[in-house]
Amino acid sequence: MLDILYSDFAGQPAWMWLAFLAFVALLLAFDLGVLNRDDKVLSVADSFKLSAVYFAIAIAFGGAIWWGMDTRPDGTSPALDYFTGYFIEKSLSIDNVFVIALIFRYFAVPPAYQYRALVWGILAAVVLRGIMIAAGAGIVQSYGWVLYIFAAFLILTGIRMLVVSDDHAEFKENWLVRFLRRHMRITDELHGSRFLVRQPDKATGKALIHATPLLLALIVINVADIVFAVDSVPAILAITTDTFIVYTANIMAILGLRALYFALAAMIDRFHYLKYALALVLVFIGGKIFWGHLIGKVDPALALVVTVAIIAGGIVFSLWKTRDRASTTATSSRE
Repeated sequence: MLDILYSDFAGQPAWMWLAFLAFVALLLAFDLGVLNRDDKVLSVADSFKLSAVYFAIAIAFGGAIWWGMDTRPDGTSPALDYFTGYFIEKSLSIDNVFVIALIFRYFAVPPAYQYRALVWGILAAVVLRGIMIAAGAGIVQSYGWVLYIFAAFLILTGIRMLVVSDDHAEFKENWLVRFLRRHMRITDELHGSRFLVRQPDKATGKALIHATPLLLALIVINVADIVFAVDSVPAILAITTDTFIVYTANIMAILGLRALYFALAAMIDRFHYLKYALALVLVFIGGKIFWGHLIGKVDPALALVVTVAIIAGGIVFSLWKTRDRASTTATSSRE
């Protein structure tokens, strides 16, 4: 049994993977079973408080990596790679909030049921992100030149974000929603926080299991998460191909995003300029790969500082530029 626990799995002992997955399962069970046992609307204040807890957990986990994992033979630090990857993934995932909010609005999901759907969505993200990261890391490790394709993709994506307007004004029914409606029995209305219900079929009258619009929203959100991962996974693989670091940074960022959702959803219009900071991060990370090949390797600590500075600058600038909106909102709420 001990041999299995200490056997190598994707570059790290199997027990480290099992311990991390057990830790994630414990957080989800606490989140869903204790914090959100009763369907309720999470206030902005509670959202920030819970987000602070998840942020502290993510930082503490990075500290554990710093203490428990040795510097690699090439001189790189797993902890620095984790923190850089975490902040990149955390920032890029903020854009998910815009789409998630529109999806909930389209399916008329009340705030009281949104958090439960988001937490269950993590379960799928844990598996789907794992598959994508394992595949991406395996390809890069086997064919090193693929990393330069990732780098070019990140630079082009960043430039596109800088010059092309991406207006998430409205979510429109796409091919996925139409496919699900054609191939699933779906109720016309929500049934509380339930994803599946048994009710009479319209054609036969026989009691059959039907999906609710909440399940439909959950499926669409997870597909959207996969689409966003097409950007975020190459971004962190450009930092490191250590599968354990890439996966843990990804999942820790996703866990915290669910807690932060309600605060961000209430302040979406105040983060308009953050997109440009994220674009610069993508260009920087992609450019770092080519710089390292042509001139010399960029110090990982410098990469972390630059990444955090760009993101923090984007957040501060966004909040400063939209300060009048905050005043208007506060005045309206008092009236």
